[in-house]
Amino acid sequence: MATAKARSPRTPRNWPRFLLVALLAAGGGAWFYGDVITGYAQAGTAYGAKNACSCRYLGGRDLNSCKTDFVPGMEAVFLSDDEDEQAVTAYVPLVSSNRAQFREGYGCVLEPWDG
Repeated sequence: MATAKARSPRTPRNWPRFLLVALLAAGGGAWFYGDVITGYAQAGTAYGAKNACSCRYLGGRDLNSCKTDFVPGMEAVFLSDDEDEQAVTAYVPLVSSNRAQFREGYGCVLEPWDG
């Protein structure tokens, strides 16, 4: 009759090594592709803020229905609304954000970028 081996207390666990390798791979990928990711996020949030602001304050629609106008691939862009200032902020967490504000006579205008 076969019996199961008892785990030796000295047997190393592999999960800390796996976690270290995964963190190093994620950090390397973020370093290597960082400029590309930031560029896409900047363009996506600018597009999202401008279109959602126009949809919300020119079209009079609800902000949730404005999100349905986004093109495929913009699932990482989130929206927040500031009704007092008639502005919409689009953001990708920890990467980029842009804000568009409704101005009478001009429509929705993006705020200037920081460089």
